[in-house]
Amino acid sequence: MVLYFQGRLDLVARPQLAVVGSRHPTTYAFTAMRQLLPAVSRQGVCLISGLAQGVDTLAHQVALAHGGATIAVVGTGLGRCYPAQNRALMDQLSQTQLVVSEYPWNAKGAKHHFVERNRIISGLCQSVLVVEAAHHSGSLITAKTLQENRNVLAVPGNIDGQNSVGTNELILAGAKPILNSEYIMEELLVDKRP
Repeated sequence: MVLYFQGRLDLVARPQLAVVGSRHPTTYAFTAMRQLLPAVSRQGVCLISGLAQGVDTLAHQVALAHGGATIAVVGTGLGRCYPAQNRALMDQLSQTQLVVSEYPWNAKGAKHHFVERNRIISGLCQSVLVVEAAHHSGSLITAKTLQENRNVLAVPGNIDGQNSVGTNELILAGAKPILNSEYIMEELLVDKRP
């Protein structure tokens, strides 16, 4: 019913791409993100993620490194940070970008909070890019909430990689396979929101 924020609320008016994936990504995921996201970020697209370790952290860092915009939707109150090692990143985002939470200032993270925050990520974005996801990944929850009126994009992975089972299954179910940044921009230019 209430959303709390710190930072630049004007960022929600930009085209939005959610970037989600494994908390324990492979080198392949990092390579894919470093190839795909800088060009998207430089074209004014805001990258939204959840400030978790792994793919989320790199998505925020890529946006910052390339002068882009990023929004973090967190599963704690704004006075706390999870994971703790992302405290400096969260502070930077709250000062120069945007951090959003539905929980009171000092609320601790709970397991269900991180599932619940995915619906906020999906509500803010036009498209979601799943970089790496295991079969029962939380990233797939975000992607499934986007199947109505949203674009679901997935980075194809190795057929024998556990971190790619979920993304490859999304592609089989109709998600657009992403091979370069132009594919992402094509989807963002087709706004399917009502």
